[in-house]
Amino acid sequence: MPTERDIEKQLRVRVAALGGKAYKFSSPGNSGVPDRIVLIQGKCYFVELKRPGQDLLPRQKAVKRDFAKLGFEVYKLDSLEDVDRFLREVIPNEVHTT
Repeated sequence: MPTERDIEKQLRVRVAALGGKAYKFSSPGNSGVPDRIVLIQGKCYFVELKRPGQDLLPRQKAVKRDFAKLGFEVYKLDSLEDVDRFLREVIPNEVHTT
């Protein structure tokens, strides 16, 4: 079973291979913000990474709701397959390899 670190690495590697960046997101004084900001093809995505089967913490759920009110989705990825699904969703016309 992959760890959260494995899933995060897969995201970083796959995004970089497609010409994007997956920056670590830190916002001092604001707990619950997503782990990564993915910048690719002129768009910005917020990603929370979890170990398989782990749910968002209450504060992360609140931040996700706050982001939604601002028009941004927070993607929760908790498997290697979720990374692939995320990339197919945000870059549907790209050739994706696993």
